[in-house]
Amino acid sequence: MRYPKAIQILIEKLSALPSVGPKTAERYVFHLFRQSDETLNNLAVAIKELKPKTIICSSCQSLAETNPCSICADQNRLSDTLCIVENTQDLGAIEATKQYTGKYFVLGGLINTINDIRPDDLNVAKLLKKIKEEKIKEIILALNFTLEGETTALYLNKLLRDHLKITRLAKGLPA
Repeated sequence: MRYPKAIQILIEKLSALPSVGPKTAERYVFHLFRQSDETLNNLAVAIKELKPKTIICSSCQSLAETNPCSICADQNRLSDTLCIVENTQDLGAIEATKQYTGKYFVLGGLINTINDIRPDDLNVAKLLKKIKEEKIKEIILALNFTLEGETTALYLNKLLRDHLKITRLAKGLPA
């Protein structure tokens, strides 16, 4: 059976999201169809405001509401220790542990030669500038233990090891 055009278009749009195939997208569309107009309007407004109300912190490159973000603006945080993460979600995961009191830097991805993502495509130049300007003494590499994460960690370790202390998160521990 062919669905009405509006349903078909929404299924296609939702199918483009990560981990959402056509069947899941179809379930989402029919779930949304059963919602009130107010609920759908609230969802539409939230989607529409996503980019205009979100900025990138000029200091750590994470997504935030203010510049600098609340973490970078916090005077109680260690200013000479920098935890390097792939993205804002990883920053949030570490922050949720309430164990780390330093500052962060978001690389914006990982080196991936298969997908042609090179160090120049990441925030490496901004990282080097931050390390120099803010007199960072220790770097904590909090990157995933995937091929791409390991490649990126090796690259950063080679680039920075002569200038400051570099540590990695432990491998094999439950998250």
